[in-house]
Amino acid sequence: MQSLLQEISQRCFLSPELQQRITKDFKEKNTKKGEKILIQGNKANYLYFVKSGVLHNYYYHDGKQISSWFYSVNQFITSWFSFYAQKPSFEEIECLENCVLFKISYKDYQKLIADFPEFGNFARLIAEEMLTFLDEFSKGWSFLTAKEKYNLLLTYFPNIELRVKLGHIASFLGISQETFSRIRK
Repeated sequence: MQSLLQEISQRCFLSPELQQRITKDFKEKNTKKGEKILIQGNKANYLYFVKSGVLHNYYYHDGKQISSWFYSVNQFITSWFSFYAQKPSFEEIECLENCVLFKISYKDYQKLIADFPEFGNFARLIAEEMLTFLDEFSKGWSFLTAKEKYNLLLTYFPNIELRVKLGHIASFLGISQETFSRIRK
């Protein structure tokens, strides 16, 4: 719980009352490698904080699984569109390792925002960070070569090859595993 509180405190003031509510509202969840915490078509009812482990969001295109991003320690994860819009998700979230997560329901998240304006500031900052990242990433991504995409991924997740199957990385880059093997050399 300490890492979650520290991550939130970097974006807003944590009064003792807010700290107590966060501790009450965020529930610890232990998952196994391969477990899905969100299934396509279901609504993302939770925002998760990663205490340990690695997860990925993915979707299907022409019957192929395409990884859309990887999340690790001290990051927040959900299907952002589905969580904020409270609509069915077009993606799934899978644990690539055994994970320890803290989760908060959409309802409790909204109640925290209503009850604690400082937490509302935290929620706004998280949404802005995700929007900024996704916008910047999506606009520049299509103009990069596979090698450049791989190098960019390594700047965000330096040890990814040690923790994620190479097939997931190749699908994220939009290339075959054979091409991925060539660009890694």
